[in-house]
Amino acid sequence: MKIALEITPNLEPLFGTRDENLRLMEDSLGVRIDLRSDAVHVEGPEAGVTRVQRVFQDFEAMRRQGIHPHNGELNGMLRLVVSDPDTTLRSLADSGKQRSAGVKRTVQPRSINQRKYVEAIEQNDMTFGVGPAGTGKTYLAVAMAVSAINSKKVSRIILVRPAVEAGERLGFLPGSLQEKVDPYLRPLYDALYDLLEPDKVDKMLEKNIIEVAPLAFMRGRTLNDAFIIMDEAQNTTIEQMKMFLTRMGANSKAVITGDITQIDLPNPRKSGLLDAINVLDGVEGIQFCHFEDGDVVRHALVQRIVRAYESVKSQQQELPLSLGEAIQVGPQTHEDRPLPQPLHPAKPQ
Repeated sequence: MKIALEITPNLEPLFGTRDENLRLMEDSLGVRIDLRSDAVHVEGPEAGVTRVQRVFQDFEAMRRQGIHPHNGELNGMLRLVVSDPDTTLRSLADSGKQRSAGVKRTVQPRSINQRKYVEAIEQNDMTFGVGPAGTGKTYLAVAMAVSAINSKKVSRIILVRPAVEAGERLGFLPGSLQEKVDPYLRPLYDALYDLLEPDKVDKMLEKNIIEVAPLAFMRGRTLNDAFIIMDEAQNTTIEQMKMFLTRMGANSKAVITGDITQIDLPNPRKSGLLDAINVLDGVEGIQFCHFEDGDVVRHALVQRIVRAYESVKSQQQELPLSLGEAIQVGPQTHEDRPLPQPLHPAKPQ
C-alpha cells in the first residue's frame, strides 16, 4: 500500500531531530517514509501505513488545539504509539492533559514501563517504582502528587527520604538539623520547582501543604488524606521500611521509589526495599513497577552508562591469581611446613 500525506504548516516538529521520529515509525511499523517537496510518501503493509496516517492526523489535530509537545516528549509518545496498536497520539495527549491540570508542564510517560507506573499510581493505594537512575521514578511520582492535590483528591503532599548517602554522616555537616537534611531532599525540591511556579511551591511549603521531611521524623505519625512519596528507598533498613509503610491513614496514597543497584547501607542485604519486594509481592492493593535501562529519559549517555555497568556486573567473576602464585590445595605435610625462625638470630661473627 502506498499513500501521499499532505505537508501542512508547522508539521516539521513531527519529523524529530534528524528525522528520528520518522525512522522510529519506519523501524517499528515496517514502512518506508520518503519526504518529498510536495508530500510525505508512505509505503508498506496496510496496517503500518494506516497507523502512520493516523499519527499525522492526530498531530495536526493536536497542533490546532494548541498542544505542542517538545521533541523529547513527542518521541516518547510515539514510542508508546508504535508499541501498542490501541494507543493514539490524541489519547496520550488527552490523558496527559488531565494529569497536568495546574502543572507548569505536561506530565507524559515516555515509555511503556513509565505508562504502567503512572497507571499503577492512579489505580493502587501503594506503588513501588524500582529501577536504575534517570527512569523518571521520582519525577513522575511528584507529578502525580501535584496533580492529585490540584484536583482536590488529597489535602497535602509528604515527601520523605532516608538521610543516608555514600558513607557521609549528617553530624559532620554544618548548620541546623533542617539545613543538614535539605541537601538530601534536593531532588524532590527540584521536581516540585520544575512542575509548579516557585512562588506557589514556597507558599505550599510555608503552609505545610507540601511537607519535606527525613524518614526519621515519620515514627508515630498517622498520615491521613495525603499523597506520600518515599525516595531512595533502597537506603532504608528493614525496620524503617516497615515503620514507613504502616504510616498510611485514611484516603492516602503512597509511592516508594528506589534503585537496588545503588544501596549505600553498610550491609546492602539488609535494605528495606529488597525485603519489601520479597515480603509484599502479591499483596492486594500494592503494585510493583520495574524499570529497565531502556526507560532512561535523561541524557542519552546516561542510558549507555547504566548498560555498561550492568554488563560489567553480569560478567564479573573472581579475580584470577597473579602469575606464578600457587595455592595449597591439600593438607600440608611435615616436610612442606617452613622451619620456624629463631626469635633472636645469632649475630654474625
